[in-house]
Amino acid sequence: MSGYQLSIEDYSKQNSGKIYKKIIFYTALISIIFLSVYFIIILDTDWHRIGSGKAIIEQLSYFIGLDVSIMPLLIKPAFETFLMACLGTMLGLLLSLPVAWLGAKNVTPFGMFSFGIARFLMTISRSVHEIIWALIFVGAVGLGALPGILALAFRSVGFISKIISESIEGADKKPIEAIKAAGGSGFDVMYYGIIPQILPTVIGTIIFEWDINIRRSAVMGLVGAGGLGLAFFRQMHMSNYPGVTTVILFIVGLVVLGEILSHFLRKRII
Repeated sequence: MSGYQLSIEDYSKQNSGKIYKKIIFYTALISIIFLSVYFIIILDTDWHRIGSGKAIIEQLSYFIGLDVSIMPLLIKPAFETFLMACLGTMLGLLLSLPVAWLGAKNVTPFGMFSFGIARFLMTISRSVHEIIWALIFVGAVGLGALPGILALAFRSVGFISKIISESIEGADKKPIEAIKAAGGSGFDVMYYGIIPQILPTVIGTIIFEWDINIRRSAVMGLVGAGGLGLAFFRQMHMSNYPGVTTVILFIVGLVVLGEILSHFLRKRII
């Protein structure tokens, strides 16, 4: 009986400890949210500049309506934006393959040295926003679609190479060991032992990144990298607010098209 009571007491103590931890966790979480809202939103916002709710509605009313006259002029930027996403993704894939190979522990050729370099490149790519990459390449190669393509490619390297390298590390070792035992080279191991295993993951990752790059390419023009983003910037600069709404609808339409195409490709290929 005493042993049974002891087990109940132990269970009660453990349960009480979990409850206290949950209370502390949620209290800390609520406090962080409250302090963030207070210091970042309430104190840092110029409420006098925003004005009343009526003033906000009046400002938003400027964007109601469409500028039909600019629609033919948006077809080329929309197509340019779509091609930027496609070319940026493909170039990003080509750059990602050697980085992924170096960043996989089980195949990296120079141990921790090459592994560390590859992981550093992945981190840099993911850490720098695509707009920053676009600004860098606009300064390097000038205005147009090329800096947008390069920015998308360098931004895509981090995600694609990380997924591929982790897929390589998680590949089944038995086919790899069999190829090595038969005297296969490093190329044979990669081509016959690893690629067939990771190919579905690679294709899915490419489609997913391409879908994201359509959204990214739509805003690249804000920094002079061409596409619909540049048209958006021009309409805002001219204070043509119905034109801004028209460009936004084109961007939404392009994103929806990307969603449909990516869904179709996933079902057909993967």
